[in-house]
Amino acid sequence: MKTKFINGVSSSPSMSLGLLVTENALQVQPDTQEDCEELVRSDQPDPDTRRRAYMWCREFLHGAWKSLAEDLFQITIIRGGLSNKLFLCSLPDSLDCVGDEPRSILLRLYGAILQGAEAMVLESVMFAILAERELGPKLYGIFPQGRLEQYVPSRKLDTCELSDSSISAEVAQKMARFHGMRMPFNKEPKWLFGTMDKYLSQVMRLNFTRESHLRRFNRLLSYNLPQEMEMLRSLLKSTHSPVVFCHNDCQEGNILLLKGRQSSDKQKLMLIDFEYSSYNYRGFDIGNHFCEWMYDYNCDEFPFFKVSAQNYPSKAQQLHFIESYLRESDQGFDGLSAEDQMKLKEELYVEVNRFSLASHFFWGLWSIIQAQLSTIKFGYLVSLKYFFTLLNIQVVRGTEKNFSFGKMSSGQEEDLILTKVRYIETGNSGLSWSSPLLSQKDAQWSLKGIIMNYMFVQEEQ
Repeated sequence: MKTKFINGVSSSPSMSLGLLVTENALQVQPDTQEDCEELVRSDQPDPDTRRRAYMWCREFLHGAWKSLAEDLFQITIIRGGLSNKLFLCSLPDSLDCVGDEPRSILLRLYGAILQGAEAMVLESVMFAILAERELGPKLYGIFPQGRLEQYVPSRKLDTCELSDSSISAEVAQKMARFHGMRMPFNKEPKWLFGTMDKYLSQVMRLNFTRESHLRRFNRLLSYNLPQEMEMLRSLLKSTHSPVVFCHNDCQEGNILLLKGRQSSDKQKLMLIDFEYSSYNYRGFDIGNHFCEWMYDYNCDEFPFFKVSAQNYPSKAQQLHFIESYLRESDQGFDGLSAEDQMKLKEELYVEVNRFSLASHFFWGLWSIIQAQLSTIKFGYLVSLKYFFTLLNIQVVRGTEKNFSFGKMSSGQEEDLILTKVRYIETGNSGLSWSSPLLSQKDAQWSLKGIIMNYMFVQEEQ
């Protein structure tokens, strides 16, 4: 089978996709298991990965690692990575360090969607700069398949902790500082739609062979994703949002609670995992973080995540985050009157919630490609239906009728959205459009287009 690599030429790491494809179309082999819902994840890597990890640690770290016998090499899988595979590698307690070499390190193996020469170089440069500025872990080694990083004694945040007021405020402060950095990358905002254009191009040539995947995928393609994306592009083009250096994946698994720090400490968090970072619109980074309040990836059973749409932050919670962000990023914010401060917060609130629509679309496309390429055990196509359903909720949220999955049956939800569509199309004077996020014209295309995706995912549940 003739193969080639498609490498996007870009200004940011994640736009260099390096996807292995056939000459005519991306294809996937049928699952070897009849029911993927019976998948069980092991805590130990396969023998080949263990052997390669041992050699990388031995060659890059030296010191005690150089004389370490392979049978004493300790390695365990770290859960939570959806793009990369993560492992904790350690020296045994019986072996002393020779110099200043670390006793434990984090091994990161790049996922298929992020492989490619340009992606590796740019992401490594970014990681090294952030480490030098003490904004991220140290870099111990780099090779084509991944890298060795400092293991930071810590734990990843749980999804429920994102709504803690003190944690939310510090995440906002950390994000504001991240946005204030100057990095040696192209500063034009090409990343968001540049990456989605590449993802969509790949998606339109996919060919699934597993029956359940094929049914979902073909139904999805019938809803004209290219047109949906052009409508989204048009909406966001009319939305002012400063271009800053964004993390682009600020979810709970990428936020560490440092060991030894108390919940009352002001500097207790560290942002990690910068493979999607690039210059991008501020609204996307914040809106994407808000979307992550709904997702819990700490699940041991298929599809290895849970979604709670009602956990999307309330307006009060969003304004709390936004105020902390503005106090850190805008030196003149504290000197403004209460009225002017509220005006800035309301403007950013609208900006963020518009860009949160792009977050759902972006990760929806990402999930389709991951389902084809990734060897990580995760329900990517199952997550896809939530991305497009939640995109619909985001459009409806803020109108005169709010709803959540927890309070309505699927029929009631669908009736509400269909009512919105009929109202917008007919100009029914019996209802008033009062959304602070979308104009009536904006909402018209959003609901008319996305309703089809919503009906599709309801049928698949």
